[in-house]
Amino acid sequence: MTQAETKPLRPMHREEAQGGADLRALRVLSEVTTGVAEEHDPEALLARSLGTMIRLAGAKAGAVRVVTTDGTGMRLVAAQGLPEEVVERERLVSLDCGVCGAAVSAEAVRQSGRLEHCATRTGSDYFHHCGAMVVPLQHMGRVHGAYTLFFTEQRDIPEELALLFRSISEHLGLALENARLLRENMRMTLMNERQLMANEVHDSLAQTMSYMNIRLTMMREALERDEKAGALKFASDAQQALEGAYADLRELLSQFRSRMDPLGLVHALEEMHARFFDRTGIELRFDNRVDELNLSVEEEVQVYHIVQEALANVVRHSGAKHAHLTMERAGAEYRFSVEDDGLGFFAMGNRMGSTEERSHLRHHLGINIMRERAQQLNGAIEIANLVKGGARVSLVFPADKSERARSE
Repeated sequence: MTQAETKPLRPMHREEAQGGADLRALRVLSEVTTGVAEEHDPEALLARSLGTMIRLAGAKAGAVRVVTTDGTGMRLVAAQGLPEEVVERERLVSLDCGVCGAAVSAEAVRQSGRLEHCATRTGSDYFHHCGAMVVPLQHMGRVHGAYTLFFTEQRDIPEELALLFRSISEHLGLALENARLLRENMRMTLMNERQLMANEVHDSLAQTMSYMNIRLTMMREALERDEKAGALKFASDAQQALEGAYADLRELLSQFRSRMDPLGLVHALEEMHARFFDRTGIELRFDNRVDELNLSVEEEVQVYHIVQEALANVVRHSGAKHAHLTMERAGAEYRFSVEDDGLGFFAMGNRMGSTEERSHLRHHLGINIMRERAQQLNGAIEIANLVKGGARVSLVFPADKSERARSE
């Protein structure tokens, strides 16, 4: 061996040991931060991080819990190193339970060398032989859960490790907060969509039902007067209205079953464009002039249904042979326009009870539905007849997200 190879290793200085600990802490924090950004299931991230927390603290076991949706308890997400009978009894604990409750209430790390409360509640001797440290998971003053780490003996946690735990707690708390906000947003979206669905069904059928009721009353009166010809006419009107209502209902159900493409709005519109002629016999041109859309999933759904309704109106009412869908950004606004070469607006008959009149009414109801959806985007629906013939319906709304959010 050379002299260099036989030279004894010098002892590691305290500064070098500290540097190694700092490096491990940075690595752990980086892993947690990456997990928060990439993991769609925050509880899976909590479970994966439990082993890391146990190793960092030098604990013998651990558990991680999240606050229940009603805010009265904490639900067990994962546990390591605990007896099976203890895990079963720890599935759900009250929010003020023992040292865990104290840490959550104080929103701070808490340690205890006496866990008699846990032993009494679970009926297990396991807690007579260990202490615990609880690290709350919090973000912006809101506690979402806690890690509980169990030790065989009382020990002091170094300040640098306590700081690392607090940083991990904040990042994991952020993941839980984001998940909570996402659930609330999805609930609100679902409620709004159900309300809009109810409005569409009501608007499309209520007027027809009222018309049918009037016609049936007139038919009964004609029968009482023994006016057979009049009764037959009123019966024919009611039958036509019923057939129209049935067709409207089938169309609405078809629209409700039509889900947004998981690949996004542009892909969904391209798919709609590709199938349009085969389904309707109308040639549709799709012109996308936007490099990148800055819309949330909920906003894409609103735009999709507005465009869908505008094209449905072309099919139902315009008598057009050609249509043109354009999406563009004009200054500070997005603009989605549907043009056709049909009859144009206000070109239908006004005879009360006629098929044209009912179609004209359904057209206006469709426009009202589109306007309600446009309001969700802080936008508007613009309608115009074209000089060359036909009509244009445009959805216009702010391209800036903050401008759209002002309507919420």
